[in-house]
Amino acid sequence: MRTGIFVVAAQFPGREAGRVLADAVELVVAAEEAGFDDAWVAEHHFMSYGVCPSATTLMAVAAGRTTRIGLGTAVSVLSTQHPVALAEQAAMLHHLSGGRFTLGVGRGGPWVDLEVFGTGLERYERGFAESLDLLLAALSGERVAADGEFFRFREVRVVPRAPLRPVVACTSPASVALAAARGLPMLLGLHVGDEEKAAAVAAYEKHAAAGGERARRVRHVAAAVGHVADSTARAVRELKESMPRWLGPGLAGYRPVDGRPRPSRDVGAYVDLLTRIHPVGSPEHCAETILRTAERTGIGHVILLVEGIGEHRRTLENIRRFGAEVLPLLRGGTPEGSGEPGGAGSPSGDLSSPPAPVSG
Repeated sequence: MRTGIFVVAAQFPGREAGRVLADAVELVVAAEEAGFDDAWVAEHHFMSYGVCPSATTLMAVAAGRTTRIGLGTAVSVLSTQHPVALAEQAAMLHHLSGGRFTLGVGRGGPWVDLEVFGTGLERYERGFAESLDLLLAALSGERVAADGEFFRFREVRVVPRAPLRPVVACTSPASVALAAARGLPMLLGLHVGDEEKAAAVAAYEKHAAAGGERARRVRHVAAAVGHVADSTARAVRELKESMPRWLGPGLAGYRPVDGRPRPSRDVGAYVDLLTRIHPVGSPEHCAETILRTAERTGIGHVILLVEGIGEHRRTLENIRRFGAEVLPLLRGGTPEGSGEPGGAGSPSGDLSSPPAPVSG
């Protein structure tokens, strides 16, 4: 069972963004010390939900502060940046981290970011497949050129190169089919439970088989909220008291670029869902929840959002308690069929072939 942390750089009320970013790096360092396999960082723009606008930059800093733990982006948004530039950044991180870096990419949303960065709504709506294929070409080939709808340029040499296979955030049937057709692992989000995850894996396998990708071993990744306390009741109560203070203004920061209605969510109901379907509770409850998800879905790699309590000291305590009280239970009870257990010291690297570990 592979277990990582998922850092969104959440800005709770009263916290300064620069301090949040510095603390995010410290969380990665603490996760390495606690024995986690990897740490993943999210990219967001112009909002308090997450104040890290460049996951690759933050991972570069974390690479210099750590020696063992795998490092990944969850995710870098392809709709707002050039795929070849992102491939160059990923290759640098691969080499400078000693092969510990995993690139996670996603389509993103129809947000104002598209206007600010000049990529436009059309790139979001129609360009994800073209962007992903260009990224793959830049990662795998010595030279790359483009003659598509959104990218056209003469052939250039790719320097540096890295043998990376990205993880793709999948939040729709179309993104599941796209990832399967290219044999790339999926990253499934916080908002779906075991039944939806299992359905996504089944759909992926169906598409992969139809496209001849069954021979490739793929390790999917699932994000979850993780919070441990002396009792499950206490852990749930703590998150229900703290998370709405962040999620309320944070989710309100999503601004559509074209005037379409912004998706709304009942924050209280959402937190209730998260505490019910994810490892929030006593150490035994957290371990049982993670192993049950692996058994039901076949996903043997979970990354835990550990910042829900909203206080840096308590978040560090949460990471350390997971390392001391939950991870030993997971490593002694990996369910059959969920993948080989990932040991400390394994680099993230290529997630699509053994023994490497493993939006839309």
